[in-house]
Amino acid sequence: MTNYTDTYLKSILQRTKTVAVVGVSMNPVRPGYYVARYLSLKGYTVIPVNPGHAGKDLFGQTVRGALDEISEPVDMVDIFRRSEAVPPIVDAALAAFPDLATIWMQIGVEHAQAAAKAEAQGLDVVMNRCPKIEYQRLFGELRMGGFSTGIVSSKL
Repeated sequence: MTNYTDTYLKSILQRTKTVAVVGVSMNPVRPGYYVARYLSLKGYTVIPVNPGHAGKDLFGQTVRGALDEISEPVDMVDIFRRSEAVPPIVDAALAAFPDLATIWMQIGVEHAQAAAKAEAQGLDVVMNRCPKIEYQRLFGELRMGGFSTGIVSSKL
């Protein structure tokens, strides 16, 4: 399922405090960077995960090489990897975080079997969506077409 209600998405974003971002990028123009940065600026604790950058600092956190290197509780795992890479990530997330509430797969990322496995464990799953976009949309932060939302009226 990739058709989610606004209530479902909003409840996930409201209750989530800590997000492990798998496939985070160190490149500021990549979605794997700026989505994680946005979430950190919105008050989420973002734990970056990328084996190619393990040990580096990003958003005030040390980049971890794998989910099992995270000792603190995680509410949501946000996946910036190809769809075929999802099953082992979901398995690692389920093993590492007993209180995990959500698996979130970014735009273009879907894996029905991994989603079903997570849902069978009681987790909420979102596929093919971006938490940054959903946050902006659901909490009224979207700017439409670069125009101001101010209303100007005049009497002629």
